Formats: sequence, structure tokens, C-alpha cells
Amino acid sequence: MCTRFYLDDSIPELKNILEAGTRGSLARRFLTTHGRPILTNGEVRPTDIVPVIAPNASGQRSVFPMQWGFLARDQRRTLFNARMETAKEKPTFRDAWTSHRCIIPASFYYEWEHFKNPSGRTMTGSKYAIQPSGASITWLCGLYRIEDGYPVFVVLTKEPTAELSHIHDRMPLILPKDQIDAWIQPSSNPEELLPYALSDMVIEKA
Repeated sequence: MCTRFYLDDSIPELKNILEAGTRGSLARRFLTTHGRPILTNGEVRPTDIVPVIAPNASGQRSVFPMQWGFLARDQRRTLFNARMETAKEKPTFRDAWTSHRCIIPASFYYEWEHFKNPSGRTMTGSKYAIQPSGASITWLCGLYRIEDGYPVFVVLTKEPTAELSHIHDRMPLILPKDQIDAWIQPSSNPEELLPYALSDMVIEKA
């Protein structure tokens, strides 16, 4: 799963993307309505508002501020992740899987080790920072939609690699940079892009 990631605006390419998400009327409306600025540096938590890559009205790659979390159909809870394997079937995610896919740029994501204690209870252990090997930007795959006039997103997750499975039973779906445009295009078939998912990760204790 993914409930934390980090933005480092000292990386020039990432900084340009992040700054693009703070400009425009939507960013001003978020600030006026929610009373919070667009987050462009530091640790990102669920319900934060961050720059996200998605197509504009002309189908071109653009950057928009979006809030992290879909309101569940029962209206009682907020969902931050969606399982890649079942997103196309779940009413909450089905439409977004088909035509509203996005990329959430990050420096790396965080995961906490989960393990069973002697009594069988799941415990939380060390915190790890994880990113693709050789990369300075982690391109997290997500879904987005509009709620009450504002865009919101969730992060897609998948089965972990063998190495990551010792930390947690899920990991984010991450694509290489050259697949961003294909992923966000409404006309593309997301299932055809899943084989490009990155699996070679650098894992460090945070």
C-alpha cells in the first residue's frame, strides 16, 4: 500500500513539475476553499493537495493540483489506494480506470514494515524509503475523478516484489518515465501497460 510519499523540490525536473501545479485558477480555488497551499516539498500524507500529471481538455500532458483520497460510496470514509487487480471491477474506481488515469510524481515513497508478533497480532516496525533503482523521480500510477468540483486521486497498488514482500504485502504501481503519456491517455488500454511496471527498487531505512 502507499500512504506516504516524499517530494524533494531540489531535483530540477521535479521542481518544474511541482511549480506548474501551483499556478492557475484551480490552485487558487483550492487555497481559498480548503485553506491549504499546494504541497511541493516534504512528506505527503493522505488528504494533502499535491501536483499531479493528467491530460488537459486537449489531451495534452498537464499538471493539476489534486487532493489525495476518493470519498467512498458509503460517504463515511476516504480511500487512498486502489488495487490494480480489481480497480476495473469496483464501482468506486471503474470509470477512472477506464478513462481518468494520472501520474503522481514523487521522490520516493515510504512503507512501514509489517510483521506478526508471537500472539499473531500484526505489528508495525521500521519505516523505509523506497524508489526505483537509478531513478531520482518515482512515477506513481493513480486514478482521479472530480468531487464537488475539485479533482481527487488515489494511488494504485499491486503485489510486491519478493524483496518488498518482507516489508509489506502491497506496493505502488510505478511506471518508467517513457510510459507516462500512454498511461494518462483516456484512449489507451491500461492493462497493456502493466508489463512495464518497475520492480527493481532501492530500499533504505528512513
